[in-house]
Amino acid sequence: MQPDRYDPVFFIIYRTKPFQSWLSIKPEINFRDLNTLKEIMLKSNSIEMNNKSQHYSILKGYNMLLYFAGSMIMYEPSEECITDFWTKGVLKNLPVSSMNPNFIKAASQLRDSCIDKKICGKMMRDDYIRLFGRQEYNLAPAYESRYAKNEIRSAEMAVQSVSEFYKSYGWESRFKGKINDDHLGVELLFLTLMVDKYIALDDEACRVEMKNEIHRFLNLHILSWVPEWNMRVQNNSNTLCFKGIGTLIQACTEDIFSILNENITENIPSGLLKN
Repeated sequence: MQPDRYDPVFFIIYRTKPFQSWLSIKPEINFRDLNTLKEIMLKSNSIEMNNKSQHYSILKGYNMLLYFAGSMIMYEPSEECITDFWTKGVLKNLPVSSMNPNFIKAASQLRDSCIDKKICGKMMRDDYIRLFGRQEYNLAPAYESRYAKNEIRSAEMAVQSVSEFYKSYGWESRFKGKINDDHLGVELLFLTLMVDKYIALDDEACRVEMKNEIHRFLNLHILSWVPEWNMRVQNNSNTLCFKGIGTLIQACTEDIFSILNENITENIPSGLLKN
């Protein structure tokens, strides 16, 4: 499934040393270690960039958001996480902005979420268990195989297919044996590593090939089921926090798909737009 086409205008606040420090963590990023991300989102400095570097910096900004969102669907939210990201208002200032309606909606949902700090933590933990907990009948399971349309064999093939995609890049999830390869958090982690690789490549032909592979992975293993998953989150979540996270994941993956369709020599407006 390809996202609807629109002409997004993207803006980025380029974070200097904390941002570069966060992006230097390779090849695996521990979703629980979000201290650097908190610094990035709390301290912002914009700088002049040419179109190519701005294109790459925008992609890095989307990667940051996917690191955060992926962690929130893989782990039950801790009190520290809720305090740092909601109570301190970090999520009111996202590192990128977009004209994608889903992104605008996600920014609004996150900005208006967790208003009552006294009960926010309990509500989010309860919501996490209802939506993503490991029980058989959770309301918005974050596994690609749970959205297979046909027989049980199709669900098994979904897991096998994404595992083979990882293997073709010589990558194995650090969560293997604990969390299945088709979990959305694992798929998002692999996507961010592919985007990082795309940014790091110097050879234009290799970069084009990597761009095509990112498109293929998004089509096969994320955009093929995340819209339905997000719909379940919107329909069943009791908190704007998780509604915002669901919409943010869909919006960021749609935007990455669209950005990689753009010619990086085209003008990208400079400036800052906060949703």
